[in-house]
Amino acid sequence: MIEYGINRIGAGAQVFEPVTLGFPSRENLNKTGFSGVTIGDRAIIRSGTIIYCDVSIGNDFSCGHNVLIREKTRVGDRVSVGTASIIEGETTIGDDVNLQSLVYIPTDTTIGNRVFIGPNTILTNDRYPPKRIGGLQGPTLSDGVAVGANATILPGICIGEGALVAAGAIVTRDVPPHKLAIGVPAKIRDLPGAMSTK
Repeated sequence: MIEYGINRIGAGAQVFEPVTLGFPSRENLNKTGFSGVTIGDRAIIRSGTIIYCDVSIGNDFSCGHNVLIREKTRVGDRVSVGTASIIEGETTIGDDVNLQSLVYIPTDTTIGNRVFIGPNTILTNDRYPPKRIGGLQGPTLSDGVAVGANATILPGICIGEGALVAAGAIVTRDVPPHKLAIGVPAKIRDLPGAMSTK
């Protein structure tokens, strides 16, 4: 394990080499003694994973291979991050979250509790790249949201509590709670019968 800064790993962790913890952010390059990673108990961190400095992760975390988690990210308990997923800095992730493989989470994203994000899903935070007109604003996924494979969610979009984003959807506007976003661009529909109970 390669370590930078001051890292704290809870009891019962399994770390499979090679893993890098506390990788310095730009402001910490060539420094020592900065805050690294804090990881709770019973983590499983698979080979190829790099977790930057100033990251806090709760208990029962697990990740696939080659995961990247950037600085100033907060991750709750019982979170699973799939292989080759990228979580950019200054992101907040709640408890009981499952990110499948190849998910991209940009800076300034908020993900609530009990959220599922399917493989190859892309969240974005820059409406006019590379000009950054209006600044960066990541999406917000509220508690209980589920996102199907290959979906794209545009900057600043709020997905309401218990909503579902269908596979392959491109979400260009907010999705109300307990609704379905489906299609390109996504249209808002009622959830299918058995799923519509709150």
